[in-house]
Amino acid sequence: MKLEDPRLFRHFAWINGEWCHSESGAEWPVHNPADNSLLGYIPLLEPAQIDRAVDAAEQAFARWRQVRADRRAALLMAWYQQLLAHRDDLATLLVYEQGKPRREAEGEVDYAAGFIRWFAEEAVRINGETLAVHIDGTLPGTLKEPVGVCALITPWNFPLAMITRKAAAALAAGCSVLVKPANETPFSALALAELAERAGLPSGVFNVITGDPQAVCAQLCEEPRVRALSFTGSTRVGKLLLAQCAGSVKRVSLELGGNAPFVVAPDVNIDEAAAAAIDARFQTSGQDCLAANRIMVHQQIHEAFIEAFTARLRALKVGPGDSPDSDIGPLIHRQAVDKAQALVDDALSRGARLIHGDQRQAPGDNYFMPTLLIGVTPAMRVWQEESFAPIAAVAAWQHDDQAIALANASEYGLAAYLWTHDQRRVWRYIRELEYGMVAVNSVKMTGVTVPFGGIKQSGLGREGGRTGIDEYLTTRYFCLGGLSGEPTQPSVTGE
Repeated sequence: MKLEDPRLFRHFAWINGEWCHSESGAEWPVHNPADNSLLGYIPLLEPAQIDRAVDAAEQAFARWRQVRADRRAALLMAWYQQLLAHRDDLATLLVYEQGKPRREAEGEVDYAAGFIRWFAEEAVRINGETLAVHIDGTLPGTLKEPVGVCALITPWNFPLAMITRKAAAALAAGCSVLVKPANETPFSALALAELAERAGLPSGVFNVITGDPQAVCAQLCEEPRVRALSFTGSTRVGKLLLAQCAGSVKRVSLELGGNAPFVVAPDVNIDEAAAAAIDARFQTSGQDCLAANRIMVHQQIHEAFIEAFTARLRALKVGPGDSPDSDIGPLIHRQAVDKAQALVDDALSRGARLIHGDQRQAPGDNYFMPTLLIGVTPAMRVWQEESFAPIAAVAAWQHDDQAIALANASEYGLAAYLWTHDQRRVWRYIRELEYGMVAVNSVKMTGVTVPFGGIKQSGLGREGGRTGIDEYLTTRYFCLGGLSGEPTQPSVTGE
């Protein structure tokens, strides 16, 4: 891996403005998923070092919250400019540690930088309000204040953007942060720390801690000085973290799993719908919480859709992210490949048909060839679970009541897609689909302005958009009395 600025390739944790190794010398190897080659090591910090990181963040918070909003915004804008200036190197890090194709990596850098700019601009729009007077001689109102030290636990599929979407909001609000990146993809997070220092962010405000995932997360959840926790990852882990945070009654935001339906109505252009379904299913090699897990096609056009979809599927190129022709990169590790194969095997054993996907053609151990299954039913694991792999599972439907019921028959509720030109159908599905986000005739639905998040077991809270900063703010009420020159009388209720 060759970078224009080698100093961006950091191997130590970043705490209180200093690079540090584990006191025990314990390390974790990081591999390139394309070929399993060793990229480097990161330290497995000891509990005492995590404690000191919390100390540093707590002390930094006391100072950072007092920094004027426009000055916080200026520092965030300087960080944003650093990301733009090092776009190519950051994309290279993503290609090698995450495996995504180069154009997707460059898109993620732009996406990640956009959140920093957005929340830099939101920093100067944090306002309390004056309330209607309900007690004579008083002036009631509210203040919006930072919640405190925040722990940010981020995934490996978007190693840059999931950090900036959380950290930029928290920093803009006046919080300090402890970022725990996925051990599979830590180098993007450490590059962000290097650029944050160059941008002038004060020591202790932005920290990146590395270590054993279970031990570090448990310590952060139980630490009372950590006042908020934000996690992006699986629903299973999110539930565990939520339970661990209960003891200290933290503010918790969770962006969890998805099992997105992609509903294709009979009135569409079939080629356009097939192209859209390809994009929705195979983005990030299928390793995306927004990926279309269940493709539901009206019976009237099912056969023609499968023909168009298969033709486009066969054109996809599978290979390493640094190959300019690659559309699909490797999965993050071999366990992901094994899970994908298990899902396919289960579907076939229950009556699904394999139309495309010869795994003997895979160019390496961590690759899974794009696969098309038809005749999929709700009894199959590939329908019930988030596959996080390039597997397209297709089922047919006959009427809208059936399609909506099938789409909603999931514990997840993150995102859904609808492809139709019938405006009555559009409004019905928007209202009746039990998902936090619905995209109609569009694969692209995310962006810095979007209040990203789901319902049901897909999470709590929202990230991005105008509401994203609220996860890191607390509302305080005040009642200023004595304004009439007379003592304020007690409330009739005694409250």
